Amino acid sequence: MREIKKVAVLTSGGDAPGMNACIRAVTRAAIYNEMKVVGVYRGYEGLINAEFKEFTSSSVSNTIQRGGTILKTTRSKDFMTPEGRKRAYENMVANNIDALVVIGGNGSLTGAQLFAREYDIPVIGLPGTIDNDLYGTDHTIGYDTALNTIVECVDKIRDTANSHDRIFFIEVMGRDAGFLAQNSAIASGAEAAIIPEDQTDVDQLAEFIGRGVRKSKNSSIVLVSEAQKDGQGGAFYYAERVRKEYPQFNVKVTILGHLQRGGTPSAYDRILASRLGYASIEALIEGQRNIMVGISNDEIVYVPIQRAIKMNKPIKKELIDVLAVLSI
Repeated sequence: MREIKKVAVLTSGGDAPGMNACIRAVTRAAIYNEMKVVGVYRGYEGLINAEFKEFTSSSVSNTIQRGGTILKTTRSKDFMTPEGRKRAYENMVANNIDALVVIGGNGSLTGAQLFAREYDIPVIGLPGTIDNDLYGTDHTIGYDTALNTIVECVDKIRDTANSHDRIFFIEVMGRDAGFLAQNSAIASGAEAAIIPEDQTDVDQLAEFIGRGVRKSKNSSIVLVSEAQKDGQGGAFYYAERVRKEYPQFNVKVTILGHLQRGGTPSAYDRILASRLGYASIEALIEGQRNIMVGISNDEIVYVPIQRAIKMNKPIKKELIDVLAVLSI
């Protein structure tokens, strides 16, 4: 096994609060273990274009509390081609980089897996996404902060909903995963959550109208995952259906959008990011490669990247039941 003397770290895909805390942890853990650290700017594009900067401990000073990513991020189409990955590998070899740490979500770790399969470079993935949709880890970096941001927004929207007897459909991020919608609905006391994982033969909208809207309860909050329905965002789809099928209700839509990604990371996300970043260097020292470092039952775990990106992460049925019972 080749000794690792220099590690590169990058952030890829959508930014998530806590990424800077993770970059900081990777950098300082590597330096503590007498490795050099290279920050790669603009994700995989930076790997292809050799946008490298050697980091010192002071490079990551005063960053743990900052949202976004100091390394910048982008989605790289070129890296999804063999030619792009070849250029990235050649740049790593030319700069004597022995290992790569990738902080990102499903798409980012898919790229990491392709790269690791083609070239003899140890690659460690760290789950950085507000969607919380990576298999093998209880939480992803940024999820807790995004959840708290959503709850804060819903609390404010509730005031308006109550004042005007309105039904608010609030669309949140999560793509094909309903973790943000389901848990923010429970935390904010919402009447319902419409999520991809609960797509059964039961019409979720009809069920909500029948259960959650009563004569004594004409103002309601419904959290909706952003998954597209009939070519439009989930919240607009369901709002339009209410206008047509239940015209007696006054309906409004709020799209929280990128508001959910920004802001100062929560204490939980800072701690999680620090633990995972530290563990990524420990994994490299142990000879681990092509794995994602996650957290399970508050313990660090190593998950093959293949499993992390291919396996579906289920929402607990208990959470759906909790919301249904408590929203009566």
